[in-house]
Amino acid sequence: MIEIITANEAHLPDINRIAYETWPSTFGAILSEKQISYMLDWMYSIPSLRSQIEEKSHVFLLAKEGDEYLGYASYELNYNELSKTKIHKIYLLPLSQGKGVGALLINRIGEIAAENGNDTLSLNVNRYNKAIGFYEKMGFNIVGNEDIDIGDGFLMQDFIMDKPL
Repeated sequence: MIEIITANEAHLPDINRIAYETWPSTFGAILSEKQISYMLDWMYSIPSLRSQIEEKSHVFLLAKEGDEYLGYASYELNYNELSKTKIHKIYLLPLSQGKGVGALLINRIGEIAAENGNDTLSLNVNRYNKAIGFYEKMGFNIVGNEDIDIGDGFLMQDFIMDKPL
C-alpha cells in the first residue's frame, strides 16, 4: 500500500536522492547535462531544500511503500496571495512511474488545497516534457507559457497548467 506523508527535515536527503535519480531520465533528452547539473544543485542541495521549506512555505510530500520512497511533490498554498495552490515539484523514481503514484500525490495536494479554501491547482512543466499528457489526464489545461531565466545562461521554457478544484 502506498501512503503519502509530509516530509520533514530528516527526509531532505531522500528528496535529494530521488531528484538525482529521476532528473537524468526525465530531462536527458530535452536539457543539456550541464543544465541538469546546474538545476539539481540550485534546487536540490540540502540548504536549498531547507530554504524552500523554511523561507518559501513549500510543503513536501513523499509517496512511500513499505520502507521505500517512490517519489515526492512540493506545493505552496495561496500562491501569489491567490486562492491557488502551486505544485512546484513532482517527481517519481522511474520504476514507480505508471503505477498511479503521481495521481495519488496530485489528488492529495488537491484535497489539502480545497481544505484550505484554494480553488485551483497550478504547475509549470517544460514544454517538451512527456508528462504534459499525464497532467492533461489529471484535469490540467495549458493556460499560458513563460520563459524563466534561472541564471548561468539557462532558461526554463514552461507551459503553465491549471486545474480547477
